[in-house]
Amino acid sequence: MHTSTPSEAQAPLLWSPSAEQIRASRLHDYQQWLADRHGVPAGGYEALWQWSVEELDAFWQSVREYFGVVGHGDPQPALGRREMPGAQWFPGMRLNYAENLFRRAPMDPASPAIIARKEGAPLRTVSWAGLERDVAALAGQMRAWGIGPGDRVAGYLPNWPETVVAFLACASIGAIWSSCAPDMGPGVVLDRLRQIEPCLLLATDSYRYNGKRHDRIAQVRELLAELPSVKRVVHVPGAADEAPVPDWRDRVDWAEALRNDAPPHYERLPFDHPLWIVYSSGTTGLPKAMVHGHGGIVLTHLKTMALQHDLREGDRLLFLGSTGWIVWNLQVGALLTGASIVMFDGNPSWPDAEALWRFIDEQGVTLFGCGAAYLVNCMKEGLRPRDIAKLDRLRAINATGSPLPVDAYLWVYEAVKPDLWLASISGGTDIASGFVACAPSLPVHAGEIQCPELGVAAYAFDDAGRPVVDEVGELVITKPMPSMPLYFWNDPDDQRYRESYFTTFPHVWRHGDWIRFTPRRSAVIYGRSDSTINRFGIRMGTAEIYRVVEQLPEVRDSLVVDLEYLGRPSFMPLFVVLQPGATLDASLKERICADIRAKASARHVPDDVVQVDEIPRTLSGKKMEVPVRRLLLGAPADKVASPDSMQNPRSLAFFIDYARQRTAA
Repeated sequence: MHTSTPSEAQAPLLWSPSAEQIRASRLHDYQQWLADRHGVPAGGYEALWQWSVEELDAFWQSVREYFGVVGHGDPQPALGRREMPGAQWFPGMRLNYAENLFRRAPMDPASPAIIARKEGAPLRTVSWAGLERDVAALAGQMRAWGIGPGDRVAGYLPNWPETVVAFLACASIGAIWSSCAPDMGPGVVLDRLRQIEPCLLLATDSYRYNGKRHDRIAQVRELLAELPSVKRVVHVPGAADEAPVPDWRDRVDWAEALRNDAPPHYERLPFDHPLWIVYSSGTTGLPKAMVHGHGGIVLTHLKTMALQHDLREGDRLLFLGSTGWIVWNLQVGALLTGASIVMFDGNPSWPDAEALWRFIDEQGVTLFGCGAAYLVNCMKEGLRPRDIAKLDRLRAINATGSPLPVDAYLWVYEAVKPDLWLASISGGTDIASGFVACAPSLPVHAGEIQCPELGVAAYAFDDAGRPVVDEVGELVITKPMPSMPLYFWNDPDDQRYRESYFTTFPHVWRHGDWIRFTPRRSAVIYGRSDSTINRFGIRMGTAEIYRVVEQLPEVRDSLVVDLEYLGRPSFMPLFVVLQPGATLDASLKERICADIRAKASARHVPDDVVQVDEIPRTLSGKKMEVPVRRLLLGAPADKVASPDSMQNPRSLAFFIDYARQRTAA
């Protein structure tokens, strides 16, 4: 694949941790512990990563031991069956996610576990003791209703403390949690929940976003009509203003479900007992229902949140995202480290564009996570958070969901905070964590992801299945990870699971991203390999074009697709959203094409540049390249994307009309 991304020597160094910062990190403490307890030399990160993937059993045993994971049974071996798919971790061990979470609570039970901001409501703090009390009460009620290990429980709830309580109550009794955000329409939710047949639904009547109340009574009624497996629905009160009492069948009030105190009790389950079911984006077709296990998530989230992201007891994490995005699950995993989570429910730019940054400052957030698109939007808006907030406690920012462009890296250090650890990370719903992410001992180079995560045998493969360095290839994982899905729900022969990851390179996980590893093992993501543009025999990831186009001050957002019409020459349009006041005249078109020619590839200059009001995006903020391409190639709109799975379904109207015009031409 062609790439014009700066080489290792050209990528600007933006930040390096001081010796004091490195010594204060949990990663440093872990390395010292490894050296003292197991004789693993305390070298640099590269040497530690190499050991972690060459000695998988020893590494994951060390994670279990270092963090004092609670359970019983024989913890040997760590990896009972090694093949992919089908690896079996800690076959002799039993544990519980919720028990491990509460065991790492701070010494002061009155300290905050959750700090929650909800539009139109006062700030709310839930202590560790209060959280465990509510979890135990709801778990006791669920047991009284006959819910137990293996039963499915679903949430149709926003990013609220009640959602955390519901999930942890499920985990404590061995029920399987599954979550959908209330901004998802009933059709999308049913595509998910019909597959798993939940016996209990927890839902809200309304939520607030952008200063407006959004009613969900009718939507929940529709869900209940189509989900006969649901025997009860727990009503979680919604927006603060007056709302009618829902007329849902088999309704129980949230307060009633938590009325009776119960002693905390945690069912110790097999290491691979299902913890939750999460879903692929499902823009077209039934979403994949991915099942993760208690033990794999406990170990992976401890490793990821503590060692990679350096979360410590007393820290505060805010990760901007809805309950339908895997970052919500990762956010809750931060509680495993003894840190607090700060939940932000609502529009981050309401009542004004700087609202979220002020909130981050007021609440002393130490680690802020968000989709890369949020940082890009702040940059395009010309925001300077450092001018309106001190951000004294903010130590790190994580960006995910899409590649973070170089100019956004530069904006963060100039407009947010110069002494900041900015970490672009890439993983996914598939593994509920990262493949390539960050480490507190490594420097930050513009446009690069710092490193592969420990225990993740991540490489770039060429078409022949050979690893390559400093060349763009397919992101692959060559050895098992504890948080790989146990299986897909309703996929009895694992056929869909195998087809999703293991058909290109047998027994090697192919994730579907283009990636380049530099000689120092930092990484650059070039977009999805299934949306690759192949022009005149040269392939290019779409992210390479976006990096160039979106650096222009007039361009706010963009999307490019290559249309290979049968019997006609291929046609590659570039769609751009412009800044207010900008005009797509001949001069701007010429500059866009000239920059692509000079900075990306002369063979990937678009055939046309077209202005649009919005770029279609999934609910998690990803550009919908493949659905738009299929639409423009003639696929019916209802077969391309479900409006309920999109942030901005009205954006498709332009592309439907554009496709009609192209067909008629």
